[in-house]
Order: sequence, then structure tokens, then C-alpha cells
Amino acid sequence: MTRLLACIDASTYANSVCALTAWAAKRLDGAVELLHVIQRKDSASARNDLSGAIGLGVKSELLEELTRIDEAAGKVAIEQGRALLNAAEETLKAAGVSEIHQTHRHGGIIDTIVEQEENADLVVIGKRGASSAFASEHIGSNLERVVRSSSKPVLIASRHVLEPKTAVLAYDGSSAARRALHYVAKSALFEGLAVHVVVAGPNTQKSFGLLEEASERLARRKPATVTHLADGPAETVIGDYLAKVEEPMLVMGAYGHSPFRAFIVGSTTTTMVRTAHAPVLLLR
Repeated sequence: MTRLLACIDASTYANSVCALTAWAAKRLDGAVELLHVIQRKDSASARNDLSGAIGLGVKSELLEELTRIDEAAGKVAIEQGRALLNAAEETLKAAGVSEIHQTHRHGGIIDTIVEQEENADLVVIGKRGASSAFASEHIGSNLERVVRSSSKPVLIASRHVLEPKTAVLAYDGSSAARRALHYVAKSALFEGLAVHVVVAGPNTQKSFGLLEEASERLARRKPATVTHLADGPAETVIGDYLAKVEEPMLVMGAYGHSPFRAFIVGSTTTTMVRTAHAPVLLLR
């Protein structure tokens, strides 16, 4: 059975993650693992403790008070996480998902997701987390790290999710793009969906060759694949095309494996995740 790992927090994107997970789970006849992670924090540093500059006795009392506050906050975080998981499970059940499991963890978000995804086929996560819910046109601080660390396809939920009707595959012939192409060709996630292949580049033999390569791989699909070639920066070509089609979901290859890529700001992957007002499926 296909397994989906849905990562939720207290952000406004939790509802979008649930909606997108329900859509994917029903198409894949999959089971869902709902994951919520409580990040560990150091109470003294989190509260800018300056007690080292005062008497030892007072400092001890302050640290004890901070510990009590931290323990109380930890209990609240646990209860909040349980409430979020229960609400998400009810949402998925109402949407028709039958097999749902809850996982509640303490620790680092990235490490926990990578650990839990070992038994998953698809990871679903929101574009932004609770700490950056109002940072318009930005991506969450953990999202890019999750995508770079994950070995599984990552489906990123935009703030408002409607049921995707068109899969827009951004294709450049790279190894990651070819994996995305093969995934679209074989996955039940795309059965019955219109698939549009977009290539950004001049009217050259190479560009037409990319369209032909993708078309041949998708030749048996119904409805028939639509292809589009336009010259210009990839971010502009893809973004303009997404705005023209009905309820799109962008599919593209993710970052390369080179560690130096982690220091590049403004790559096509990052830009499209940041600016697309549609779900984005990334494959390494």
C-alpha cells in the first residue's frame, strides 16, 4: 500500500496540507501518517537569560523558574500537538481517507521527517510553517532543507488548495526532471489529469527534442499530453503558463545533490516554490 507522510503544525497551511493529502491518498489508495514535531528549545537562551551578571543565589532561583516555565510550556505544546493531530485526522476521515495514523515527536523537524519518511512513498508539507505564516512570497525556513534532505517525492501545499486538474511538468532534460517525467507517466496520482509539458528555451533542435522526449514518454496517457515551448527565463515561462491553466499543480525536478547548491540563492526550484500559487511536487 502507498504511504503518505503528512507534516502539520499550527500554521494556516495545516488545512491545505490535509486537503492535498486527502486528494493524493484517495488517488493512490494510500494510508496516511500524520506527523507533528515539537522542537526542543533551551529555556534560558530562548528567554535571553542574563542571570550570569547577578548573584549566584538569584541566578539559581531564576534558572529554576525558567525550568518550571519551560516544563509548563512543554505540556501546552504536547496538548496543542495532540489537538492538531486529532483535528487533522477528523478532516481526513471526512474527506474519505480510511487508514490514518498519528505520530507525535520531540526533536528536530528535518531529522524527524527524514527518519519517518523511510516508510513513506510521498511527503506532504506546507510552503510555510507557523513561524512564517505571514511572510508573503517567502518559503518556510525548514522547507528547503526538507526538500534537499528528502529522498522521496515532496508535495508542497500552497495556502489555498483546490483539487488539481492540470499537472504542469517543467522539463529541462536534467536527471531530476527525467525522474519527474517518469513519475508522472507511471503514478496513479496523475490518472485522468491533463498533463502539460513546459520547456523554457529558444526554438532550437535541443528544445524541440526535449518536448519530443517528454511526449514519447507520455504517449499512452489520456487525455493527450499538451506541450508548450517559450523563450525566456524558466521562472517567467513556467509562472506565466501556470496562470493560464485550470487548477494547476507544478511538477519539477528539485535541487541537485552537490553540496555547493545549498549556497545558491534564487535557483529555479526555490523561485517557483516561492512564487507559485499552486501545489508543487518536487522530485530529486
